[in-house]
Amino acid sequence: MGRLIAETIAAADDLELGPLYDPPHVGEDLAGASIGDQAESMKEADVVVEVTDPDVVMENLDTWRGLDVHAVVGTSGFNEERLAEVAERWGSGPPNCLIVPNFSVGGVTAMRIAEAAAPFFAAAEVIELHHDRKADAPSGTAMSTAERIAAAAEQHRDVESTELVEGARGADVAGVPVHSVRLPGIVADQMVLFGGVGETLTIRHTTTDRSVFMPGVLAAVRGVAALTEPVSVGLESVLDL
Repeated sequence: MGRLIAETIAAADDLELGPLYDPPHVGEDLAGASIGDQAESMKEADVVVEVTDPDVVMENLDTWRGLDVHAVVGTSGFNEERLAEVAERWGSGPPNCLIVPNFSVGGVTAMRIAEAAAPFFAAAEVIELHHDRKADAPSGTAMSTAERIAAAAEQHRDVESTELVEGARGADVAGVPVHSVRLPGIVADQMVLFGGVGETLTIRHTTTDRSVFMPGVLAAVRGVAALTEPVSVGLESVLDL
């Protein structure tokens, strides 16, 4: 993902690619260096695109905030608690921080449709499928989708099934069951299932190639500086959806 983002930014006529940092793949001159060691090289950047790991992203954001650099964050794992922590640590802007659970315009549109449908159905469940090297589960998109559904409408469910194996009913995210699948051969896929009396509704978005995320990345990079809030969540913040 990082390599593809770099290539996309470099190819954009109105953007200039700056320093790159990827610990597992750095050259010998940077081997073993930390983000802090490389901070000096980032000072001239206008925007940093952060697509790393949930275990390191918070410290990295502290670095970007300290350098007064706008941050576009594609790292997963941002639940409500972590988002609140980012807002506290980031403080007032500028610079701005934009956290994007999903860079796909289709994925964002599917989440908005699910949010709109929620008040008309008794209950919902989310099934998300990703490649087997994804660092976390559930995905940030799935958690964001579940939280939006719950915020749009209270979930009413009277499920009598007993879990014979713990976790069979999925993880509870804001009262919405979320099921995660991790298999080779998958890029990203999410289904939202709504159930009501006499009907069901399925909203599905399937990604077959990571290139689909690049228009969203470019929109985020171009739009983050104009945001009115120091910390924003969701690609729709720069797409006017």
